Amino acid sequence: MYFKRLLPVLLVAFAFSGCDPSPDPNRGEVVAKVYGNYLYESDLTGIVPSGTPIKDSLFLTNSYIDSWIRKRLLIRQAERNLTPRQQDFTRKLEDYRNSLLTYSYETELINQKLDTIVSDREIEVYYNQNKSSFQLRYNIVKVVYVVLPENSKEISTFIKLLTNPDTIISQAIESLAKRYATSFYIGDETWIRFDDLLAQIPIETYNQELFLRNNKFIEIDDAPFKYLIRFKDFIISESVSPLEIETENIRNIIINKRKQELLRKMYEELYEQAIRDNVFEIY
Repeated sequence: MYFKRLLPVLLVAFAFSGCDPSPDPNRGEVVAKVYGNYLYESDLTGIVPSGTPIKDSLFLTNSYIDSWIRKRLLIRQAERNLTPRQQDFTRKLEDYRNSLLTYSYETELINQKLDTIVSDREIEVYYNQNKSSFQLRYNIVKVVYVVLPENSKEISTFIKLLTNPDTIISQAIESLAKRYATSFYIGDETWIRFDDLLAQIPIETYNQELFLRNNKFIEIDDAPFKYLIRFKDFIISESVSPLEIETENIRNIIINKRKQELLRKMYEELYEQAIRDNVFEIY
C-alpha cells in the first residue's frame, strides 16, 4: 500500500506516544496522528481521482495529509489558548441550525406555493407605475449596419435600402448582406448599448449624445472596408429605460414581491394559529 511511503518525517514526528487514546481498529489503517487525533486510510477515499498517475496520487495524498496535520495543530493551539467560555459555541451552533432549518422550510414552501407566472400586462402596469425607478446609465440605440469590401459594387444598393426615410427593409438588407457583406447586424427592433456598437464599428465621437442627435445614417471608409450604419432610434443616458430592456428585471421584481408576501402571510398565519392554540406565553 503506497500510503506507507507518505510523509515519513511527519509520520515519525506524530507517531503514537504518551497516553493518547488508541486508534479505532474498525476504521482501518492509521495514516497520520496529531496528539489524540487519527487520520485513517479510509479518510483518504475520494481524494485521488480514478486513473491518476502514481506520482500525482502521492502528491495529492501528501498534500491532503499535510493540510490535515496543520489544521489539527491549529485546533490544538486554539483549544489550549482560548478560555472555556470562548470555546463554547453552543449558542452560535443553535442559531446556525435554526437559520438553516427556517431557510430550508421557506425554500420548500416557496417551491410548492409560489406562482412564478407573470403576465405581460402585469409587467407593463408595474413599469408604468414605476418609471422613475428605471433610469438608463448609458446610451442605447437600435441600429442596422453592413460592412462591405471597399470596392463592392453593391454599396449603392445598400445605401438606398438604409437611407429609406420611411422604414428599414430589414429582410431585404439581411438577404443581400448574407451574399455580399463581410459582416452585418440587423438590430432595428433591439436595443443595444452604444458603447457596444463603438467596439464593433470605427465611429469617432467625443460627445455621444450630440452624435446620436445629429446622425441617422453614416458612411465610414476604413480600408479595406466600407461601413454603412443606420440608426433607427436612440435613448440618451439618464432617460427612462424602455420596457423592452426592463422586462426580465420587472418579472424578477414581481416574483420577489410575491415571495416576500407569501412568507409574510405564512409567518402571520403561524403566529395567529399559535395565539388561538395558546402555545406560548410572555412573562
